[in-house]
Amino acid sequence: MKAAFYNTLNSIVLIALGIWGYIDYTDVQSPTALIPVGFGVILLLCNNSISKENKIISHIAVLLTLVILVALVGMRLPKSLISGGLGLVRVIAMILTSILSMVAFVLSFIKARR
Repeated sequence: MKAAFYNTLNSIVLIALGIWGYIDYTDVQSPTALIPVGFGVILLLCNNSISKENKIISHIAVLLTLVILVALVGMRLPKSLISGGLGLVRVIAMILTSILSMVAFVLSFIKARR
């Protein structure tokens, strides 16, 4: 698994679905919907160093991915389960790509240790 590819995929999903979630609010556009966008932009900026196998940047990207994954699962998913709809689909998509990215990073770290 290529960590840089899955990091790019995760970044694009976080940015696109975060912006969609921000626009989709009909009552009030909550700035908290832009949190995944910020993480996605930072992860996308880290991607060049990840593809060059920079260990420090890769570990920072893993930490940021873990933080957004915990936030999505712990805080956003319960609220989305209650409200349902497309918001739930967006949250599940962001969670899945974050998990894929984490797995790719862990496998690349294991491969580097060998």
